Amino acid sequence: MDDNHWLNQQARLSLDRLLPRIEPLLKADSERFIERLRAFFPAIFGHLHALYGTRYDFFYHLEQILATAARCYAARATDLKALDARREADPRWFKSEQMVGGVVYVDLFAGTLQGVREKIPYFTELGLTYLHLMPLFLSPEQNNDGGYAVSDYRTVAPRLGTMAELETLARELRQNGISLVLDFVFNHTSDEHAWARRALAGDEIFQDYYYMFADRALPDQYERNLREIFPDQAPGNFTFRPEIGKWVWTTFNRFQWDLNYSNPAVFNAMLDEMLSLANIGVEILRLDAVAFIWKQMGTSCENLPQAHRIIRAYNALVQVAAPAMLFKSEAIVHPDNVASYISREECPISYNPTLMALLWEALATREVKLLRHSMSKRFALPDDCAWVNYVRCHDDIGWTFADEDAAWVWINGFDHRQFLNAFYIGRFPGSFAAGLPFNYNPVNQDMRISGTAASLAGLEQAIKQNDALLTDHALKRLALIHSVILSAGGIPLIYLGDEIATLNDYSYQSDPAKQSDSRWVHRPRFDWARAERRHDPATVEGRLFHTLLHLIRLRKRTPAFGGGKTIFFDCGSPHVLAYYCDETILVLANFSEREQIVNQGTLIASLPEVVTDLVSGQPVDAAHEIRLAPYQFMWLAVS
Repeated sequence: MDDNHWLNQQARLSLDRLLPRIEPLLKADSERFIERLRAFFPAIFGHLHALYGTRYDFFYHLEQILATAARCYAARATDLKALDARREADPRWFKSEQMVGGVVYVDLFAGTLQGVREKIPYFTELGLTYLHLMPLFLSPEQNNDGGYAVSDYRTVAPRLGTMAELETLARELRQNGISLVLDFVFNHTSDEHAWARRALAGDEIFQDYYYMFADRALPDQYERNLREIFPDQAPGNFTFRPEIGKWVWTTFNRFQWDLNYSNPAVFNAMLDEMLSLANIGVEILRLDAVAFIWKQMGTSCENLPQAHRIIRAYNALVQVAAPAMLFKSEAIVHPDNVASYISREECPISYNPTLMALLWEALATREVKLLRHSMSKRFALPDDCAWVNYVRCHDDIGWTFADEDAAWVWINGFDHRQFLNAFYIGRFPGSFAAGLPFNYNPVNQDMRISGTAASLAGLEQAIKQNDALLTDHALKRLALIHSVILSAGGIPLIYLGDEIATLNDYSYQSDPAKQSDSRWVHRPRFDWARAERRHDPATVEGRLFHTLLHLIRLRKRTPAFGGGKTIFFDCGSPHVLAYYCDETILVLANFSEREQIVNQGTLIASLPEVVTDLVSGQPVDAAHEIRLAPYQFMWLAVS
């Protein structure tokens, strides 16, 4: 008997034994839950057995996990169950050209959740169908890592509002065709979480929720293979807590304790938290730091097979209890590892950090060879999955391209990163950027970049010099890179404020709680006075806003931009990015401040003599060559 046959047999027998204990928890409306459970249980059983099957109490924990799913399903509102049914009937709903995302901090954008509700007309004006609210749950006053140190997954930070207000907001967004997206910080909790407090009080059950060591023997062995994520702010991976005389695993910060997923009670507890978020109306859950959730001696403790099993087990359980909710992975790691988390069985959607980084790389070099090669190799995804494409987010920009991709186009990865770092902090001759360094590591010379999109694209420098040409170039760079995320296929995501050309905010440097973290330079309060100027096309805000609004509306009228069937190719110009979308739209994007020519003979498919540029609405003579002005992009309807 092979292993798969044995597992399926055991799964069937186990479900037959467990169902009578689970059904009473379902109360009414149990048929759909049981139907889904039967469909997904072989996967659930297989993943959990691989993780925990050697434990003597495996079947006890399996029953507890199913009970959690059943209780959460029973508590799910009728309108959300109706949404479940609609999503099951249209499982590719998120791949539509209608999808356009925005991301904000609640307090910085609108003060409170009620303030966000009042801004729904702004979201609909911009055409958003996806709204990501940055971490908003209770976290410590000081040691909060921007909300990623969670003290309670079921309590909104009081200064932002309440869980009831969050649920109301989710409902109103849904009524306006906007899906709510939240972070799920599941690698770690704050050291002020109730579980951590009980562990500090000596409760051994909750000490087993984390990784704790009586001395440095095992931590020192682990450290041999671990990297430091924040060497400036939090060197090492373990923190000593004198209250209990133990070392705690803290990958990111000393106040963020890594959860111990080798304990199935932790898996179950976090499933409960996850499904409680689904039940307030969260439709997409951004899984934070997916690469780090499993630890194994002798490895880097990143991207291990067990991490994938954990996410796949969660995914299957969500498909049973709340199938309207999707997972989005956040893995800022090697591109191969980023792709490894993307599948319908794991995370159907994922950030595309390589595209983001290489858009900025192409602006700096004025060449697209690395961007084109990487995307031609890595952009394709399974048909039922999608990238979330973005030009900037709340975080820094790290140069996450693969060294082997760089070598393929005769670029030395290490040297190129040093150039890009110098360019984007304005220390390279001719640089237009006004970025700041983040987390420089003098040992390996690694560094990342902070800055708003507008400041990195040259607008800050142009305004200081009062130079109309530089201002024009900066705005065209911003339009160019946003045009790529809107047309390449997948879900475009805009960090709100970028659409009105927000500049760096250096006031964080006078705040003791923020001054050591340069990322706050690109997390300013949303300037609503500045936003009012979006209506005036004579202002930089109005020029950029109306350009992006025009592109968003074009996207929504063009089904080819939603599917993700994108082919990147060499069009003969080192400065022009070229790709076909679903074989019906040819995109040409000039990444230089000089006119470029694309010859008909270098295209992978012949064009009619005259084609229409959707962006300008004008016919383009394509009989022999196509001319692109500085930073111009065209969306050519070719069939």
